[in-house]
Amino acid sequence: MKNRLWRSIVAATLMVGAIAAHAQSGDERILAAREALRTGDRQTLEALAAFHEPHLLDAYVDYWLLMNVLARIEPPDRALIEDFLSRNRGTVLAERLREAWVRRLAKDGDWLGVTVAYPELRSSDRDVRCHYLNARLLTGDQGALNGARAMWDEGIETVEACQPLINALAVAGKIDNDDIWWRIRRLMEGRRPAVARSLKAWLPTDEVPAEGDMERMLAGPESYLDRLPINFAITRGGREMAIAALVRVAREDALAAYVRFSRLNDRFSAAERGYVYSVIGWLGAEQHLIQAAEWFKAAGDVPMSADQREWRVRAALRLEDWRAVARAIEGMPDEQRAETTWTYWLARAQEKAGRREEARRLYATIADETDFYGLLAAEELGRKFETAAAGGKSGGEEAARAESDPGLRRALALFRLDLRTEAVREWNWALRDRDDRFLLAAADLARRNEIYDRAINTAELARGMSDYELRFLAPYRQIIEPQARQQGLDVSWVYGLMRQESRFISVARSNVGAQGLMQVMPATGKWVAGKLGLKGYSLSWLRDPDTNVMIGTNYMRLIMEGLDNHPVLASAGYNAGPGRARRWRDTRPLEGAIYAETIPFDETRDYVKKVMANSVVYGALFEGRPQSLKGRLGTVMPGQ
Repeated sequence: MKNRLWRSIVAATLMVGAIAAHAQSGDERILAAREALRTGDRQTLEALAAFHEPHLLDAYVDYWLLMNVLARIEPPDRALIEDFLSRNRGTVLAERLREAWVRRLAKDGDWLGVTVAYPELRSSDRDVRCHYLNARLLTGDQGALNGARAMWDEGIETVEACQPLINALAVAGKIDNDDIWWRIRRLMEGRRPAVARSLKAWLPTDEVPAEGDMERMLAGPESYLDRLPINFAITRGGREMAIAALVRVAREDALAAYVRFSRLNDRFSAAERGYVYSVIGWLGAEQHLIQAAEWFKAAGDVPMSADQREWRVRAALRLEDWRAVARAIEGMPDEQRAETTWTYWLARAQEKAGRREEARRLYATIADETDFYGLLAAEELGRKFETAAAGGKSGGEEAARAESDPGLRRALALFRLDLRTEAVREWNWALRDRDDRFLLAAADLARRNEIYDRAINTAELARGMSDYELRFLAPYRQIIEPQARQQGLDVSWVYGLMRQESRFISVARSNVGAQGLMQVMPATGKWVAGKLGLKGYSLSWLRDPDTNVMIGTNYMRLIMEGLDNHPVLASAGYNAGPGRARRWRDTRPLEGAIYAETIPFDETRDYVKKVMANSVVYGALFEGRPQSLKGRLGTVMPGQ
C-alpha cells in the first residue's frame, strides 16, 4: 500500500512537471532547457524534450538532455545516442555529443565502442585522441604506438586520459629515461611541478630523486641549492633536482641563478651545463639582462625549446647585435624560421650586413600581410599602408547564401537568446571549408546583426579578398570619436586598442573581470572616476558603452601622459600596467619595434603589436591616405 502511494505521488509529480514544461514553447522552451542543463534538472529536461516544435533550435533540447544522460551514473541508452547522431550528422551538436560519447565509452571501459565512435569526429580534444589511441592498443593495434609517440612530443602528460599511453610507450621502449627527464625539465620550466612529479613513476629506481627531495626543492629552491650535500651529483636524480632548483630561481632572478650555478657547474656534464645556460639565457633575456646573450652563447648547441630560441633572438635584438640576430634565426627549425616575425628580423639583419637583395627578397615574402611585420616589411620596400587594394564585396547571391545557411541561422538565433558560447560554436562550425565570398557575406551578416566580433573574425578568414571595412569595423563612432578628441587621443589608436580589447562587444567580460568595450577593470574604473571627480561610481558604468568609453579614454590619456606620450609604451601600459611598461625600457634609446618584440609577457607583446598594426589600418580608413607603422612606433627613450 505504501509503495503504491509513493509511486502515485512520483507519477503525479512527473505529470505536473511535464505539463509545466509543455506550457513553455518557442524561445522560452529553449532557455528553460538550457537552464535545466545548467542546474542538472533531469525531470524538466526530459519533459521539455518530450515535446517538439518547428523551432530553429529544437535539436538543442534533445542535445542538452543527452549530455545530461551521459553525465549520469546509470548506463546511457545507446540507441538514443546513435539516433541523435544519425539525425544530426554533420552538425556541431553531433560533433560535440560524439566527443562526449567517446569519453563516456572510455569511462565505461568499452574500448571497442571507442574505436567505432571516434573516426567520425572532424577534430577532437587531446584527451579524446588519447582515449582513441589507448582503445586501439587495448584492442590489439600496436600501430597506435606511433600516434602515441607523436602525442608525447606534443606534451600528453598534462592530460590524465593520456597516462595509459605514457605507460605503453615506456613498456614498448618508445620513450627512454632521457625522454622522461627532458619532459620533466620542460614541465619545470613551465611551472607545472605537479605534472613533473607524476612522471617519476616511469624512471628507473636508481634515477628517482631521493624521498622528499623534490618537495624540499619546490618549497625553497634557493635554500635547497645553498644546502646541497657535497655528493649530490653522484646520481642523476640529484643533479636533475639541482637543475630544477636553478630553473626556479632563474624564474625570479636569472643573475642569482647564474651565481649559484657558477659554484656548482663543474658537478654537471657538458650537456647538463648547456641546458642550464640555455634556461638562464632565456629567463635572463626576459628580464632584459645584458648577460643573457653570453649565457646563450655558453649553451652551445644544446636542444632548445621554441621559447628559448625566440628569446635568443630577442637578447641579440636588445643589444642590436645583428650578426647574432642572424645566427639565432638561422639556427631555428624551418617552420619557426618561416614565421613573419623571424623573416622580418632576419631581413633586417641581412640588410645591416649589406646583403640588400637578400633582405628585399625576404621582405617581399611577407609584405602583403596586414599584421605588424607585414606592414613593416612593406615599408622597408617603400610602401606605406593604404586600403585602395582591398578586394570587392560579396554580392546579393552570396548574401542570400549566408542568410539561408542553417548553421548561421541557428547561430543568430542563439545570439538573440544571449547564448553566446553555443552561438560562437555554431557560427564557427558553419564557416568550415567555405570560400572567401561566403565568408565575407557571413561577416557582413554578422555586422548587420551587430555581432561585431564574428564580423571581424570571419572577414579575417577571407585571406584572398581583404575587405578592410569589415575586418576593421568602426562602430560606436558617435560615442568614441568625441571622447577621443576631448582627451587629445589619436582616434585610430583608440579604435586599434578597442578592437583588440573587446572586438566591440559591449557586454564583453574577461576572465579577470575587465568589462565592456574598453575592458576596464572595476578597480581602474573606480580610480579613474575618482580622478575625474565623478560621484556614485557603480560597476554598471562599465557595462554601459557611453560611460565605459568615457572612463576608458580618460585612462588612456592618463597612461599616455605618464609614458612620454608614446603609443607603444601606452599600449603596453594599458594591458600590463604603466609600471611594467616603464621597466621594460632600456638604458639607451630603443627602436619601437625592438621594444615591442622584447616585451617579456607573451600576451602583452602580442597585444601591443596588434594594437599598433590596427591603428595603421584605421588611420588609412579614417584619413584616406597612406600610413606609416614605423612612424607610429618611433623610438622609445630610456627611463629617467
